[in-house]
Amino acid sequence: MGLLTPRPGIMDITPYKGGESAIKGVSRIIKLASNEGPFGPAPSAVEAMKKTSETQHRYPDGGATALRNKLAAKYNIDAERIVCGAGSDELLGLLCRAYAGPGDEVLYSDHGFLMYPIAAKAAGATPVTAMETDLTTDVTALLSAVTEKTRIVFVANPNNPTGTYIPKSEMNRLRQGLRDNILLVIDAAYAEFMTEDDYDAGIELVERTQNTVMTRTFSKMYGLGGVRLGWSYASEEITDVLNRARNPFNVTSLALAAGEAALDDELFVAKTRKHNTKWLRWVEDEVRKLGLECTTSYANFALIRFPHQEGHSSRQADAFLRTQGIIVRQMAAYGLGDCLRVSIGAEDEMSAFMDALKEFMSK
Repeated sequence: MGLLTPRPGIMDITPYKGGESAIKGVSRIIKLASNEGPFGPAPSAVEAMKKTSETQHRYPDGGATALRNKLAAKYNIDAERIVCGAGSDELLGLLCRAYAGPGDEVLYSDHGFLMYPIAAKAAGATPVTAMETDLTTDVTALLSAVTEKTRIVFVANPNNPTGTYIPKSEMNRLRQGLRDNILLVIDAAYAEFMTEDDYDAGIELVERTQNTVMTRTFSKMYGLGGVRLGWSYASEEITDVLNRARNPFNVTSLALAAGEAALDDELFVAKTRKHNTKWLRWVEDEVRKLGLECTTSYANFALIRFPHQEGHSSRQADAFLRTQGIIVRQMAAYGLGDCLRVSIGAEDEMSAFMDALKEFMSK
């Protein structure tokens, strides 16, 4: 009798590991590892979840009708072409299972989000990377890496963990250079932080093409990572496929209520964006004064590069910060072993982080 074995590709997956939240023996933790919102959820979203908690014996609206209508009104898009999911991660996985499989390739940039290779392997497809230029998605490199086996191209814009972005002209060039039977997925998880005039989250391209998908999340700007809520916008055909592939009640009623309330709270979004811009640029400036490198980030985190020098390496910096109760994110899994990613937290958290970093670098 043979052993039970999983489908090929599953055991090749390195499980995704989220940012840590605790340090043994340390009571006060400053967690800057997971790009979470500095203020928590909007108070209106908290109140909506409290109210909805009283009816948790009822199934949620499987079509997320009210939330889709709110999203459609906010972005002037077609509600019928929106699909909601348990975080945008679920939608990325559904797209891989629907459009890629054994013998197919899923392409993304060298330092792209770790969920792309995980989703590809889970579907039995082969993940393929293209080199970046200055830690930024290189459209020419992506197009050069396309083969007859390519079925999906993922582009995070802005990218996690580098924080860099490509303008809409480059995204258009990428779409134009891909075959019609290749799906372009624009992962715009950090779109709400963008203020650059040459940026588009993906809506324009979705409206003009039949083979492009934009995914978004409520985890970052809206501070709702715990409820798991994301959404996609695509053509009618792709939307139909996603609705067939997803579970019937994939978004909880708590998540739906929180998302609907969060979309109405524009003051909270403005406050969060203003705070993020101020403290992100401050961190980048202070880091550079210490002689360290960092990208110019357009998300809610800074990527800091440390020297390959005993005493001041990224590994040693991380260890020292942990002695101060500060948790940041190591980047070795992304091929950036000399870097640490630091989320933008509250004002006192950023000040404490910088004080600790200065102490470490002075040693």
